[in-house]
Amino acid sequence: MKQYLLKRLLWLIPVMLGVSVITFALINLAPGDPAELMLRAEGMEPTREAVEALRRELGLNDPVHVRYARWLWNALHFDLGKSFRTGRPVAEEIFSRFPATLELTVAALGVMVLLAVPAGILAALYRHALLDHLSRICALLGASLPGFWLGLMLIYLFSVKLGIFPVMGRGGLNHLVLPAVTLGFGMAAVYARLLRSGMLEVLGQEYIRAARARGLRERWVIGRHALKNALLPAVTLFGMSFGHLLGGSVIVETIFAWPGVGKFAVDSIFNRDYPVIQGYALFMAVVFVVANLMVDLAYGLLDPRIRLEGRR
Repeated sequence: MKQYLLKRLLWLIPVMLGVSVITFALINLAPGDPAELMLRAEGMEPTREAVEALRRELGLNDPVHVRYARWLWNALHFDLGKSFRTGRPVAEEIFSRFPATLELTVAALGVMVLLAVPAGILAALYRHALLDHLSRICALLGASLPGFWLGLMLIYLFSVKLGIFPVMGRGGLNHLVLPAVTLGFGMAAVYARLLRSGMLEVLGQEYIRAARARGLRERWVIGRHALKNALLPAVTLFGMSFGHLLGGSVIVETIFAWPGVGKFAVDSIFNRDYPVIQGYALFMAVVFVVANLMVDLAYGLLDPRIRLEGRR
């Protein structure tokens, strides 16, 4: 186990390096001048002299490889630079918004679990029955509805018409319901069908029939034997979903004006805030690597037959 963890942590180095190189190259290929955008945002006329002075101050006139080497050296010392727009350290900007994204992520995953697990189990137990057909229809709707459309419809119905929930912003629990449902409903559709397939495969195994033949209660057979093994395929997808949500769900955070990491990254892209974009990409790489590492460790807990040391 220790050897496996060490290998995965060492793999983090080339992954981070590759992400930083690709991100830095793409940023510099994007049209637009951050110095000009900053001057316009401050209400100043972006004259040639003012733009050149600001570019010299920000170090944007240096060659690309020089700027990348300078940024990489600072990043190795845990300094991601300062935002062009706010002047605050990039790490401080990201981590100040991370609690809001984490809150939304946990709530969305909770909605997904509450919807997907019962739907997947019941659809497998009552195969080709009415519950299975209803689950299939709901899964098709959930997978087909665009997230932005569902979010806008929820706002229109529950905020504008009924006035139950606030339209946007972060506050109490009532602010969290609509964005969490918007994110969780689409994921629940995918996980419910995946769990149904896994349950059908597991329920046909010999050890399930043996457990029933020994007289075990059906809920024990389903909960402790079938469900535990059927969750293995869903765990892989869960790790990717968790990493994606922690990176900030851009569309939902933008629609509901949720002050998370995703919305901040989109605003930084529009403003050509190079240090923030680079820091966000690095943050996302860490999130996905750690999420996949957690998934691999969960395999060993769900199925002791899996030995991480022997994986290639």
